[in-house]
Amino acid sequence: MIFNKEELFQKTLESLSETPTEQNMFNKFLELYPAEWKQLKVTFSKFNRSKQFGKTIPLPKPEVSLRKDIRIWLRKQ
Repeated sequence: MIFNKEELFQKTLESLSETPTEQNMFNKFLELYPAEWKQLKVTFSKFNRSKQFGKTIPLPKPEVSLRKDIRIWLRKQ
């Protein structure tokens, strides 16, 4: 399942009643898009299980990744 973060962030922003911040955008995103959030967590979990012993590839946790994406998107607005 691939989703367009830009589009979802825009819809999240439109549904906010207060001034958009990283925290309230994050909370509203989790509320509005539980399926997409679950997919991010599943992808992260699969990636962590697939790593071979001794080989590490840094991948941020889903919370960190989503917050970073929101922060970057808010700066563009």
